[in-house]
Amino acid sequence: MAEAFLRRLLGQKAEVHSAGTHPTRVHPLAQAVMHEIGYGLSSHTSDPIDKYLSQTWDYVITVCDSARETCPYVPAKHHLHVSFPDPSQGDTETFRTVRDAIHTWAKQFSQALHEAFT
Repeated sequence: MAEAFLRRLLGQKAEVHSAGTHPTRVHPLAQAVMHEIGYGLSSHTSDPIDKYLSQTWDYVITVCDSARETCPYVPAKHHLHVSFPDPSQGDTETFRTVRDAIHTWAKQFSQALHEAFT
């Protein structure tokens, strides 16, 4: 969800990817609640973090405590952790709550980046 929000909010100004420490698939409820607000996740994938370890990034952002604890070191200028609840064991309403929290954060983060680089 964070990837979709940041891609739209930052547009061509940033390259955004997401990865997991134990990737499986994009959760169907994540797809459903994002679709509700006009974001399609059908082309999104659940990539392994290993795919990105050889690259250097401006930001590496972890969005759940488990990822923060188990994520291998990824070279980046900035490491940022934002703790959102893991909705994977919840229902649709749980996914909506987390989606909305991520959206609020993504808007604030993208605005801060725009201000920093203009």
